[in-house]
Amino acid sequence: MDTANVSPKDVMTLRQRTGLGMMDCKKALADANGDMQAAEELLRSRMKGKMDTRTDRPAGEGCIAVATQGSKGVIMEVRAETDFTARNEAFRAMAKELATASLQQPAGDVAMTPAMTKRLDEVRITTGENVSFARGRRLDGGSFGHYVHHDGKLGVLLQVEGDFPADVLTGICQHVAAHVPTPLAVDQHGLDPALVASRKQDAVAEAAATGKPPQIAEKIAEGKVRKFFEENTLLGQRYVRDDSKSVGELVPKGGRILTFLRMTVGGQ
Repeated sequence: MDTANVSPKDVMTLRQRTGLGMMDCKKALADANGDMQAAEELLRSRMKGKMDTRTDRPAGEGCIAVATQGSKGVIMEVRAETDFTARNEAFRAMAKELATASLQQPAGDVAMTPAMTKRLDEVRITTGENVSFARGRRLDGGSFGHYVHHDGKLGVLLQVEGDFPADVLTGICQHVAAHVPTPLAVDQHGLDPALVASRKQDAVAEAAATGKPPQIAEKIAEGKVRKFFEENTLLGQRYVRDDSKSVGELVPKGGRILTFLRMTVGGQ
């Protein structure tokens, strides 16, 4: 079909469906003999081919998306090239859709399915940027709290057991997001044993260097290790909203924090 015979109304409809330029839509309709569905597939195929040549461009921006459903929770990072795209509602909606879709996957690292890849490609095509899936993690069991910072660049997923009030779940998530230093584990049992041993060895050496007797030096070292636990574990840290109490004091009777996942765009 000649482009002159393509209906302007059809061109506009295709443009609304794909977000692509009028001339690209018009040519696709002409090549597809006016078939709207075929033109859309043709257009996406052509544009995706162009976008595949741009995947080497750095994607330094993006957003964190979280989705929960009963005993399932997901947190993921989706990347873009510019902050303009990363803040766009369509981009963030796509990231949320990917997170929601990945709830159907087994627990562990999230893998992109063909349907999820197609949805991401739609945004790659319409933005003209190297939009990509960076990482994601799926958790199973218990229930969840979550928090995503207003700029979309930092998010927390908290997995718990027991009856936690909603405001407590949100508050603990915000604590994980804001506290310096970021907690390394829920409690001391979740810390790397080698790290704990190294801290204790350093503390003993520091106490011994002051000339204290070995037994006194050992007690001083134990105190320093306890302080390390308080400063670096979630349950031991002073709560950012009220430093008169620890996070551990917020946990309701019979409740337990299982784990937390904290993600930042381009970081940890």
